[in-house]
Order: sequence, then C-alpha cells, then structure tokens
Amino acid sequence: MSHSPPAAGFNPNLGFADGGGEMGALVRGFDWAATPLGPLGAWPQSLRTAVGMMLAARHPMYVAWGPQLILLYNDSYRQVLGAKADDPRRVLGQPLSTVWAEVWDQLAPMLAATQAGASLWHEDQPLTLTRNGYAERVYANFSTSPIRDEAGAIAGVLCVSSAPVDQVRRHVEQRLRLLDEIGEATRLAAEPKAIMEHSTRLLGEYLDATRVAYADLEADNDRFTIRHDWRVEGAISTVGVYSLDLFGSRATSNLRVGRTLLINDVDRELAQGDGYEMFNQIGIKAIICCPLVKQGRLVAMMAVHQQLPRTWTADEVALVEAVVDRCWAHIERVRATEALREADRRKSEFLATLAHELRNPLAPIRNALALLRIGAGKPGLVERMLGTMERQVGHMVHLIDDLLDIARISSGKVVLQVEPVTLQSVVASAVETSLPLVEVAGHALVLDLPEQPLWLDGDAVRLSQVLSNLLSNAAKYTPQAGRISLSATVAGGMAVIAVTDTGIGIAREALESVFDMFAQAPHSIGISKGGLGIGLCLVRHLVTLHGGDVVAASPGTDQGSTFTIRLPLAAATVAACADPDVAAGVEPATPARAPLRVLVADDNVDAADTLGDLLEALGCQVRVTYDGEQAVHAGAEFQPALVFLDIGMPRMDGYAAARALRALPGLERVMLVALTGWGAEADRARTRAAGFDDHLLKPAAPHQVAAVLAAATAIP
Repeated sequence: MSHSPPAAGFNPNLGFADGGGEMGALVRGFDWAATPLGPLGAWPQSLRTAVGMMLAARHPMYVAWGPQLILLYNDSYRQVLGAKADDPRRVLGQPLSTVWAEVWDQLAPMLAATQAGASLWHEDQPLTLTRNGYAERVYANFSTSPIRDEAGAIAGVLCVSSAPVDQVRRHVEQRLRLLDEIGEATRLAAEPKAIMEHSTRLLGEYLDATRVAYADLEADNDRFTIRHDWRVEGAISTVGVYSLDLFGSRATSNLRVGRTLLINDVDRELAQGDGYEMFNQIGIKAIICCPLVKQGRLVAMMAVHQQLPRTWTADEVALVEAVVDRCWAHIERVRATEALREADRRKSEFLATLAHELRNPLAPIRNALALLRIGAGKPGLVERMLGTMERQVGHMVHLIDDLLDIARISSGKVVLQVEPVTLQSVVASAVETSLPLVEVAGHALVLDLPEQPLWLDGDAVRLSQVLSNLLSNAAKYTPQAGRISLSATVAGGMAVIAVTDTGIGIAREALESVFDMFAQAPHSIGISKGGLGIGLCLVRHLVTLHGGDVVAASPGTDQGSTFTIRLPLAAATVAACADPDVAAGVEPATPARAPLRVLVADDNVDAADTLGDLLEALGCQVRVTYDGEQAVHAGAEFQPALVFLDIGMPRMDGYAAARALRALPGLERVMLVALTGWGAEADRARTRAAGFDDHLLKPAAPHQVAAVLAAATAIP
C-alpha cells in the first residue's frame, strides 16, 4: 500500500525542519543570529509557517519580514535574482532595499501599500534590473500580500512572481487568504473551543470536505475524545471517545511520533482487522490527520474526513498542517491565559478561606477566656473551657502545619524519616487523630486489617498524616451517622489501603481534580465543615514520596467514595529483626523524668511563661527570660541542664545566645533546644550547625516537650 507524502519543506511540529530543496538546506544552515531576524529557533510561528510554505512552493516566491523587509526566498526565485544569488550572503537575510537597490524607488511604494494591508497584483510592471552585471529591461508580473503575526499585526510581505502560471498564483493567494482569515478569527477567540469551531468550519468549506474534527488525547497515549466536528449537512457526528489502537497500525505508527496520517482510499489501503472496520464505521473513506506531539507525547489531533475516496494533493496536506500549526499556537495562548486567570481566582478563594478558617477557632478561644475571667468559680467551667481552647488551638496548628507542608513539598524540601514501621501502627495513630471528628458526627468506623504485621519502609508520622487526612475527609463529607471503613490487603508486593465512606460522593469529572491544590468537593447544607482544600493534595504528594500512588473512585454524587492507596512493602528481612513491641503497635514506655534545671528564653512573654508553667507542672526547676542577653546572664548563675531558646529574639538572637551559653564554664554540654516557626530542612541544618541538640516548631506540643525532657534526663 502507498500514499502520497506530505508536502516537502513542511512539518506540523517543526515548521520547515526538512525538505525545501537547496534553499531549504541553505536557510536551515544560515547564520540568522547575525541578522535582524535573530536565531532560527526564536522565530515566531507565523514567520516559520510563511517560510515553510514558500520553500515548499515551485513558483518563484519570497518573504520579506520585519520593518527592514529582510529577504528569504525559494529555489525558483533564484532565477529572478540571477547572478545576485551566486553568493547568497549578498541577498539572503539582507534588506530588500539593498538587494533591489536599483529599482527600490519603484518597489518601495508598492510594498508600503501591502504593509498597510493591501493585497496587490502588478502586471507587466517595467523594471530596469542589474542582476547579471548589466542593466536589463524586464516586464514583471507579481503579487504582494501581507503576512500577519500572532497578534494580528502585519509583520511581513509575501511576493509571488507569476508570469506564465496565473492559476498557481491564485491557488497560493487563496490559501494565504484562508490562513489569514483563520488567524484573525482565532486571534479574537477567547476560548479553545471557539478557535477550533472557526478553524474547522473555514478549513472544511475551503477543502469541500465531509467533516473536520479535532480531538484531545488522554495520558495513556491511546484514548482520545473528539470534542467537536464541523460537517456538511447529512454527515454523521463523530464526537465521542475512541481508542487510537482501533484505527490500526498505520494510524498509531504515524500519529504517535508526530507524522501526518494520509489515506486516499480506506478500502484499498487498509487491511481487515487493521483499522479498516473503525474508519468505515464512522463514515471515513479518505483522511488527512495531523498530530500535535509535545515532549514526546501525542496530545491532540485535527483531521479532515472525506466520505468518498479522494486523492489528496501535497498542497492540501501542507494547508491542513499550516492550519493546525496556527490553531494550536493560539489554543496554547488561550489556555495559558485561562490557567493564569484560574490560578488567580483560586488564590483569591484560598486567601478568603484561610482568613475564615483562622477566624473560626479564634472566636471560641476568645469567648472561653472571657468566661474564665467572669466565672472561674463555676463547677466544671474551667475544665470545659480548657478543653475548648485545646481543641481550637489544635485546629489552628493543624491548618498551619498543612500550609507549611505544602510549602515544603512545593519547594522539594520535605525529607522523610524512613524506618521500618507496621501498617497496623500507622493505622492506629491515624485513627487516634481522627476519632474525635468521626465520633462527633456519629459515624460507624470499621477496620479490616490483616492479623500479621504488614511492614513498610516509611515515615510513620507522614504515613499516619496521610490516613488521618483521608479519615477526616470521610467524616467531614459524610452525613450524620454514616459509615466509614478502612481496609488493608496485599497485592503484587504492595500494601493496598482503602478508605470508603457513605458520603456525598464525587462527580466523575472531578475525580482527578480533587487532588489539586485548594480543590474542595461541593458542600451541601449541613455537611460543609470548612477546610483549606489542601488535605488531598498533601496525601498525593506524601504517598508519591513513599513510592506509592493514590486514586479516588465514586459511583457518583451522594453515593459515597473510596480512596485507595498502594504502598510498597518492606523487604521480608525487615520483619525478622523488627522490635516485636513495634510490630504489635505498643508505645514504648515513657522514661522516668528526673527534676531538671530548665532555662526558657522567648521574647513572646505569653509563650515563655506558659512553657515555663508547663515545665514546672512536669517537675522541673524553671527560670524564664525574655531575650538572648537575659538568657546568657541567667545561664551563668542558674547553670541549667536544658535550655529552650527562641531563635528570633531582640538584642541577641537564639544563635548568638546558644554560642554564648556553650562558652560559659559548666555549660559546655548543656542541652540546647531551638524554638522557632521555621521548620524547613535548611532551617534545621542551620540550628544543628549553631550547636542546638533539637529543633521544635512553635507551638511545641506537650508530648514533644516531654520527649525532650526524657532525652535530657538520660544524659549522664
């Protein structure tokens, strides 16, 4: 089987990267960086398209580009140039006023009119040329047409010399007018769909085709969706979802590598079982299909269909490829604008949501403080208000931790603390975190875990965060008294964990976007629980860092949802040397806490005093100071065994205070703990370099403080 090749000198993805005869090779190898046009790779798509079509043409043609009308020409135009073309450096890339200096006074007004927008035909134009070393009188026939750039402005001139073959000139001019019309229509379009509707109609009418369709490819490089097709009256629509493999080896082998698919007669050129049936099923007997390949992947296609066999000409193929080039350039522009607009909208929504979410816990905290002042003697009031404040502060800390995690992930600064851990212990920790939210909504929580420990190599804290986020989401978006289940199985060397709920479900079109930053499911009255919409984004990133994946599934709205995580299991040898207590999910016993002399320094007086009170409640002897200099003076007198230092203090910051304390007699081995709101790996590295033994994020949780005390007590 055979088919006509695409027009020489034109490629839908590379412009004029191949072909074009001797001039094509010369243009590709020319030093354009030394000309006003600049390097070839930086040329605008409109210039590349015009030059590609010109090089592919057999008639004498030139393109003059930019304010200086820099000259590019094809093989046939060398006959017009005569001996001037013997040394291309004298003419190629030179201003037209230099090349044709002897007749520039005649040409300049004609070209100026074309640069102003006029398409002109000059017949039997008398010119006295010195192209062969002597003056000669010629009578030239040529047309000049404007070329527009991506913004719609006139950027150049196309000249076609056409003394003997008027039909060629008219055909080329018609194509250029079509491309100009499509360019103008797509330039004004505000969305990709409008661009394709304009382009498919204009192209279909010009080629007298049955149908012109465009499609987007899925990430699997096979499934594609025809979004829109222009068609003549009576032709069936092909809009729908298809598998590229069903169209046969000829389609897949060409389109997936960026080559135009060209078929003149489906019945004669395709075999049974190799695309023949699929083309006939949707009424295609002949086709030109141009692919768009980005970063090695087929992402879109545009196709011209004919319901009867048709022998496509090289000019028709070149035209379709030129239209595709022009369309996709505009579509990418529109999509980029839409993406910026959408990002700005989501940022604004996020900031509004963040303000709302931070205000929510502040109201009950403020109310609780007021109640404690006026009714501290009421039975049970203090305990209830403390519980309220503890819950609300925990909510704020959770919000801020999520924001910091997103920032670290976005900048690639998350470092996992990988160690052998059982899935059962991770689930236990996640359930403990999420259980209050589950219970307050009256949900039933069902766990289905294997009896034998499932060992993972992972960060126990981060994996627990992943599962607690999924459980909390399930609790938020499930109506009162629902059911939530968490199950785990083993398949193909992976732990498969599924969290299923009976909640509001997820629409099919939103299944993938739920993992996007700031994405939230639509809330219904009585179900909305707020949130920043970053929980699932964190889940996906953390699971990916562990070498796993996560997918969302739902039968539809109000039919519940399932989130399934796959994580690689640890090697079998890990289980043999594992701590049996860890395997059983048993927490290690808290070491005895000997009384310690502890120094606290923080310029936030409330933070310093409350930490001091907590340490005293834990049996420590405490001295509280409010800047770095006070801490150093107190250290010399108090001789603490442990020092908590805020980093950002006036007069002397935490780094300087740490160095000064370690220089004091008797404090060479004092344990130093940094207190800071900065927790990136670079911040932790800096505190280590400054001599700190530990690094706590504000506000430090009581169990973190207790762990530091235990470590300090163990120091001999």
